[in-house]
Amino acid sequence: MRFTQAFEDRLNDGFSVEFRHRLIFTRDAASPDNPVIESVLGIDQNNDDHQPGMILAIDSNVARAWPDLAERIGQRCAGDNMPELREVMEVPGGEIAKNSTEVVDAVHASIDRNRIDRRSWVLVIGGGAVIDAVGYASSTAHRGVRLLRMPTTVLGQLDAAIGVKNGINRFGKKNFVGAFDVPRGVICDEDLLSTLDDQDWRTGFSEAVKIACLRDRAFLDEIVNRSEGIRNRDADAARPVIHRCAELHLHHITRGGDPFERQEARPLDFGHWAAHRLEAMSNWEIRHGDAVSIGIALDTVYSKLCGLLEESACTRVLDTLRGLDLPIHHDQLNDSATLLAGLQEFREHLGGRLTVTLLKDIGDAVDVHEMDDQLILRAINELNEEH
Repeated sequence: MRFTQAFEDRLNDGFSVEFRHRLIFTRDAASPDNPVIESVLGIDQNNDDHQPGMILAIDSNVARAWPDLAERIGQRCAGDNMPELREVMEVPGGEIAKNSTEVVDAVHASIDRNRIDRRSWVLVIGGGAVIDAVGYASSTAHRGVRLLRMPTTVLGQLDAAIGVKNGINRFGKKNFVGAFDVPRGVICDEDLLSTLDDQDWRTGFSEAVKIACLRDRAFLDEIVNRSEGIRNRDADAARPVIHRCAELHLHHITRGGDPFERQEARPLDFGHWAAHRLEAMSNWEIRHGDAVSIGIALDTVYSKLCGLLEESACTRVLDTLRGLDLPIHHDQLNDSATLLAGLQEFREHLGGRLTVTLLKDIGDAVDVHEMDDQLILRAINELNEEH
């Protein structure tokens, strides 16, 4: 049977959804004298008699360092107009949390077991990897349970916990499986940083260098001026850097920065194509922040070699990283064939043509759509000599 007249009926419309992204810096959030937890979790009395529940997923490393933290938060939730804390679960800390579905499955099971509905809560306390894995579980249960993040690392407080991304690693690829979901709040408790070891303290500041290189030359100068204090774990020196970095990341999300990555460019992933590949190549032994530092160094030198960036600016970036005791080299860089395959992975992750952010100057970034393998090898050789 032939149709002599085609039938077509198209309906197109657009819509937008307003999100509120709350980022709060404080100290001793679990103290009964600090109202920050109630300000986020407090029940809206204009609703019906439904009492939301909550599960608390806490990084096992944090639980050992702060053995009474879960109990203190539980006491806060026993107050009026607060969700009922129904389970506290420890999850493995570090990248291991993202390298299988174990954490996601455990959180899903707890959400089911404890009747956590879409108006109930998942509170996650831990480093960036734990926040990613638990956040992925909360964003996919019931198509989205309310999530409150309490990051406990420098990297988490100035970057990882602020984004709207959640995910785990699969097939040897960073964040291969994940979802976008805006947390209901991010509470950054400065006191929780005090039990980090020195390397975990330093490594998070690579993301501050990254965003300063991309967005704010004066901020890079401030990092340089405060680097000695940061190395010595002086909270007064580190605090303005952490807060400014977090602010820049938040504004990227809330002020037209393509938070759900529907476009092809990911400007805040400067240095990350190599960083993600290095993490996988090392079987996740290289910390994310250290890998980012190396990736920044590589793409900064590449920016110089391809004629975009002045030598003096390149030196400034490398010196900033070294001034923070951050690495600019790793032996895995010399496995260049495996490293370069990361460009294809990055293109696939973007969902379109390759788009890599490079530097024209400190604070002045540019997107390119191809990279020269030979120039990358020359950049690696320079870093071999520099370190």
